[in-house]
Amino acid sequence: MTTRELTTDILVVGAGLGGVAAALAAADRGANVILTEEFPWIGGQLTSQAVPPDEHPWVEEFGVTARYRALRDSIRDVYRRRYPLTDAARAREALNPGAGWVSKLCHEPRVAVGVLEEMLAPHRSSGRIRLLERTRPVAATVDGDRVTAVTLESVTGGERTTVTAPYVIDSTETGELLPLTGTEYVTGFESRAETGEPSAPDVAQPDNVQALSVCFVVEHVDGDHTIERPADYDFWRDYAPDAWQGERMLSWTAPNPRTLEMGTREFDPNPGDDALAVDADQSRNAGDHNLWLFRRIAARDLFADGFYASDICLVNWPSIDYFVAPVLDAPRETELERYDAARRLSLSMLYWMQTEAPRPDGGAGFPGLRLRPDVMGSDDGLAQAPYHRESRRIRALTTITENDVSYAVRGDAGATRYEESVGVGMYRIDLHPSTGGDTYIDVASTPFEIPLGALIPQRMTNLLAANKNIGTTHITNGCYRLHPVEWNIGEAAGHLAAFCTATGTTPHAVHADPAQLSAYQGELDAAGVERHWPDGRVHAY
Repeated sequence: MTTRELTTDILVVGAGLGGVAAALAAADRGANVILTEEFPWIGGQLTSQAVPPDEHPWVEEFGVTARYRALRDSIRDVYRRRYPLTDAARAREALNPGAGWVSKLCHEPRVAVGVLEEMLAPHRSSGRIRLLERTRPVAATVDGDRVTAVTLESVTGGERTTVTAPYVIDSTETGELLPLTGTEYVTGFESRAETGEPSAPDVAQPDNVQALSVCFVVEHVDGDHTIERPADYDFWRDYAPDAWQGERMLSWTAPNPRTLEMGTREFDPNPGDDALAVDADQSRNAGDHNLWLFRRIAARDLFADGFYASDICLVNWPSIDYFVAPVLDAPRETELERYDAARRLSLSMLYWMQTEAPRPDGGAGFPGLRLRPDVMGSDDGLAQAPYHRESRRIRALTTITENDVSYAVRGDAGATRYEESVGVGMYRIDLHPSTGGDTYIDVASTPFEIPLGALIPQRMTNLLAANKNIGTTHITNGCYRLHPVEWNIGEAAGHLAAFCTATGTTPHAVHADPAQLSAYQGELDAAGVERHWPDGRVHAY
């Protein structure tokens, strides 16, 4: 089979949030970009993985980049312009279409896809950005410490394309370019001896990786919409991992991430909460108890009567966390088999909900729960892609440890400040159960910065990280993996690659030279990238 040959200034592999942000930043600065994506939708965790944005408490005021704020504003604008909102909903400045309590912007993933496509559209029309759709990296050519080319393969037809570029950005969900290019990287837990982290184990555990999840959405309508009984339903129905302390995982019961005490939530579809649906704070309180409200992405009471037959509820709960075995560095065939197992776990949870789950009225099963493949853009109603919480991580110039962000360690002094900062973020250190049998690790953090050196490998000179593959540890990945942080990381990487292309320098030189670093950071400032938190206006949580 003939391989197509392409060249560009910057190759961005993976069009998740970090990849899209990197491509936009580089193209806005004048670079030519080839952007690639394996799944039907661009946008990664926000779209093909179907996870509404996990954000910090101050997101409506500050603490995100100007481009990320434009993304959020544009999503709300679509609802205001195109959807029949009630007057009360339309009047809310911080519109939350799903009124889910876990996010201030719970929405249908397809809306975000359209906004991201619109953001890319001018550059695609001009030829500045070229999107290679439905392709994944399968090989790379390396000359010493430089990546010279990456070969991509179509996931639909098998055709191959080799892209040559002076700069390559790995914005894949699992750091797929790192083994292909021979870039040094880490997986799983580092040891306490290496990182000095209070939450790290005594011995490194490279195969101990956070759970992945295959999300899905349901509505609750008249009729019996029970799916076919999954082939391994009996296994999952009886599965009681150590983290569940003897309880079955397919249930309304799960460990509290902070206390690890087992607790049981309610599940009450379409509670008729027209007051709650326009009050995020009240909805948050209700969602603490009713899983239906946890990540609901369409609250029908926000819209004209009859527009939605039901709320739309996104299922991204502990009961669908797949931690039986890791997928990182597994042979491709094994990796795909484990993704299929994760999908069957999700379907088993749905089948349990439809047939056996306790109801508030004392009965069992919700046969009216119906999958919405149209909302997910898939044939089976599950998310197009698995939601990865953890990736391969580069051996970076700067590695962020628990001691840099933990409130228990840092106290009121706040997180480590970096002269090399290229952005900010905030989230608790939130680690789900992992493939080594560990339960939750949930640690209060303090508002943090993103050091430039975390994006740059120690050795490779023209490869940059732009997703969950940066220089964090297993522990700090838990707070750097969220949507606005990934976007900020990608935006900083795109700016850096374009800066180096235009000035003839290298990422390592920018990191080492105060004058070049200052010039590069000046471009970030001009683009609306916040590199430090405002004094006195943020706190740990």
